[in-house]
Amino acid sequence: MDVEARRTEAWGDITPDAARRLVIAAVEAFAERGYHATTTRDIAGRAGMSPAALYIHYKTKEELLYQISRVGHLLSLGLLQEAASGGGPPAERLADAVRSFVRWHAEHHTTGRVVQYELDALSVEHYTEIVALRRQSETAVRSIIQDGVRSGDFDVPEVSGTTLAVLSLCIDVARWFNPDGRRTPDEVGALYAGLVLRMVSPAGGR
Repeated sequence: MDVEARRTEAWGDITPDAARRLVIAAVEAFAERGYHATTTRDIAGRAGMSPAALYIHYKTKEELLYQISRVGHLLSLGLLQEAASGGGPPAERLADAVRSFVRWHAEHHTTGRVVQYELDALSVEHYTEIVALRRQSETAVRSIIQDGVRSGDFDVPEVSGTTLAVLSLCIDVARWFNPDGRRTPDEVGALYAGLVLRMVSPAGGR
């Protein structure tokens, strides 16, 4: 998938076109400058629009951030829930979850940085909604790890802590991933899936 396709793929359901262009421009601006340092004029300029045109689609800058956060979290949550509900053994499902979650954060690393690291700028109402989505992501991964512990495939000191460690490891990919680097998103996903399985496997199985 080329760079332009990665930039727009996540926002295909946002209409009209002007609203989608503003979201894409906001992602780029927030990732580059940070939410607080970005102005609505910055966003409108990147989208090739006037500042007044922005307010036709979004009442505030925070509403743009909320749109980005909501879509990003829903897309990544869907990947985790699909893996968790799969019919394979726990190790296979956990590897699928990590592989797809990491790949998403690599392919959409700019969006991922905004989604994961600008949460504190959301309003209380929007923050509460996004945190609820994040908890669903935790639940999906935790359910796989719990299944593995029950079956004896996994041996971890504490399920909740391990769940957070796995998610943190995956999310951090958005912070450092470079599309011009030596690993593709698929390769990073495969690498991290292997690392996580080693982390949860019984010592005798390593």
